Amino acid sequence: MLIQTRKSSQPRSSEITPQSVYQQRRQFMQAGAAVIGSGCLSSAAYGWPMDLSNLPDSPYNSDEKLTDYKSVTTYNNFYELGSSKSAPHRNKDRLKTEPWTIEITGACYKPGTYSVEEFVRPHQLEERIYRLRCVEAWSMVIPWVGFSASQLLKKAEPMTTARYVAFTSIYDPDNLPGQRRRTLDWPYREGLRLDEAMHPLTIFAVGLYGEVLPPQNGAPLRVVVPWKYGFKSIKSIVTIAFVEEEPATAWGRADSREYGFYSNVNPNVNHPRWSQKRERRIGEFFKRETLMFNGYGDEVASLYAGMDLKKYY
Repeated sequence: MLIQTRKSSQPRSSEITPQSVYQQRRQFMQAGAAVIGSGCLSSAAYGWPMDLSNLPDSPYNSDEKLTDYKSVTTYNNFYELGSSKSAPHRNKDRLKTEPWTIEITGACYKPGTYSVEEFVRPHQLEERIYRLRCVEAWSMVIPWVGFSASQLLKKAEPMTTARYVAFTSIYDPDNLPGQRRRTLDWPYREGLRLDEAMHPLTIFAVGLYGEVLPPQNGAPLRVVVPWKYGFKSIKSIVTIAFVEEEPATAWGRADSREYGFYSNVNPNVNHPRWSQKRERRIGEFFKRETLMFNGYGDEVASLYAGMDLKKYY
């Protein structure tokens, strides 16, 4: 008899979505990708073929119960579009995603500037169902569409001196109302250690729920790093730079005591103003225990072997 041991990143049986519900979700995704002009985004939004239906299964998928589409797209932190949870959805049309270019620069042998189409087209897209844990102690489960960041980063051929990857978001204060306030030091910046960025779980996302990524969720391109607090998954990327030194980050500049560079989900390290031991899954009444590395410890704990995670938080 074959006995399987459940990894910490796999869901409990009580969390698994029933097959009938999963099939209905698939049908919804396929239908949604074909809708044009009904208020839903489609692949036509970018003016080039990007089929987000019938995606291959990913070995990193979780089969947890999904957070409903409405919550995923109306309850957001995207300070460029406003500081309240509802503001990003309300102001979504202020984010102009066409045309869009992404610059790859820094300590690499193949720098360049690419349209989002050139950036995405060579890569096989997958659905990645990931937990998202916000530093504010709420969480979601989201079916992203994207590809492993390592596929693209390797093509840039980083130099041996490159130890980190620094990301920068769009800066457009004429259109983005949040950037007219000094909430943060704009533009938004984030960074990962190179091995974190290259990890198979780290993706560039271009969609969710089988649709092109909505503006309020970081269109046209964002990073998703599921074992870190959500603010590490930078939205609306315009620059990717390979650098030698740990890059400054937006929230680190705002308050380094509260927002460390690594910001791994860790229930044993509280935010200075609240506990991180429990979280509120959006759509659920009761709180649940927060998992170390957001439940992805089997996959990523080795990245931090020998590090004091209370010091490097």
